[in-house]
Amino acid sequence: MIAGVAAIAISIVALAQGHHRVSAQSHAAAGGSRTPPLRPASPPQPENDKHAAVASVLAYTPFIKEGTARKPEVALTFDDGPGPYTPAVLGVLEHYGVHATFFVIGRMLQYFGESARRAVNDGDVLGDHTETHPALAPLSAHDQYEQLFEQAARVELQGAPRPDLFRPPYGSFNATTMAQLQRLHMLMVLWSVDSGDYEQPGVATIVQRALAGAHPGAIILLHDAGGTRTETVEALPLIIRGLRARGLKPVTVPQLLADDPPLSGLPLPSSLAGD
Repeated sequence: MIAGVAAIAISIVALAQGHHRVSAQSHAAAGGSRTPPLRPASPPQPENDKHAAVASVLAYTPFIKEGTARKPEVALTFDDGPGPYTPAVLGVLEHYGVHATFFVIGRMLQYFGESARRAVNDGDVLGDHTETHPALAPLSAHDQYEQLFEQAARVELQGAPRPDLFRPPYGSFNATTMAQLQRLHMLMVLWSVDSGDYEQPGVATIVQRALAGAHPGAIILLHDAGGTRTETVEALPLIIRGLRARGLKPVTVPQLLADDPPLSGLPLPSSLAGD
């Protein structure tokens, strides 16, 4: 265990040598300037293929937490946006030619809808993170449905496909949530790696947490809004480079579903919020 931690620490130090250069690129992206990608972006997964991948998994399980390590892919996911830091996150993804999945809050689209449209144009995927970001488990069936449906309607108003992926705010869900998701034909996407970036623990800690849990099939949780996200923006290039150094390719959740779908028959986890 000590040797493993030491190895991770050494990797972070090595990655950090290029940290200031990448940070400058990230800040440039926040101001609206675009740096050319280091490599051509992978072609985005066609919309029909995205929905087919979700439908295929929904046919045998209502949720995914991670894949099965069939392919060296890792899904990067961002919650709570769009917000003031979303353009900087998108700038980093564009620079590295990476596609990701954004679980967006419906009400935020009226203020930062341009970032959501930019994400879709880039080939990223928008998921449902409710209309106002409440803990769902204490709510009635009607209120849970409204939280899901209203967000999905707002996404469609942005010209994006209706979400068929959902992530519960605070990890809060119950049997009622699962019934509403079935009604709306949505797959619940949990995570196997929590970067804890919402705590703003420092760039090095965010990178260490993300890379420590990274393995083929992993789903990494990050945030592009919900607070100050400068640390996430600065950590993201190091995370991407660290994943690639391990031979892992960052992808969207639908791409992971297509290439490395979860096992069938897995028990549904308990609410991560303790509800």
